[in-house]
Amino acid sequence: MTISFNINGQPTSLDVDGDTPLLWVVRDMLDLKGTKFGCGKAACGACTLHVDGKAIRSCSYAVKYAEGKNITTIEGLSNGDQLHPVQQAWMEEIVPQCGYCQPGFMMATAALLSEIPNPTDEDINNNIVNVCRCATYYRMRKAIHRAADIQSQNAKNQPS
Repeated sequence: MTISFNINGQPTSLDVDGDTPLLWVVRDMLDLKGTKFGCGKAACGACTLHVDGKAIRSCSYAVKYAEGKNITTIEGLSNGDQLHPVQQAWMEEIVPQCGYCQPGFMMATAALLSEIPNPTDEDINNNIVNVCRCATYYRMRKAIHRAADIQSQNAKNQPS
């Protein structure tokens, strides 16, 4: 079946089995390798990306549900050379150890900050439920708070 959607701002149309997980379409058909495979059961979050601004686990999201939607991967999170506040904070706080799960964490965080611009630790605990085998959770929490600060500063600096 033909599925059409926008990915990272680009219109895309593919002939694919509609039950194929979006993860494999993104990685294997569109060659966007930032989204990672982790568990294949929507438990770990390594495959998190955005569908219409909401964080979803792409390993268990059939591509047929992406029809007509806007999809953002880690490659599309930045705006050209302008890093997203989450990406900037991740670098400033030197979050990754092995880095494998980090794109999923960053995508989950970007979705959280769009809903809750200044999250508390409780908000983070309740919303960022991805898994990191290297246990960089402390640095991620610092980076999430830093990203909220960066996002707030960017909003203040926008011309009215």
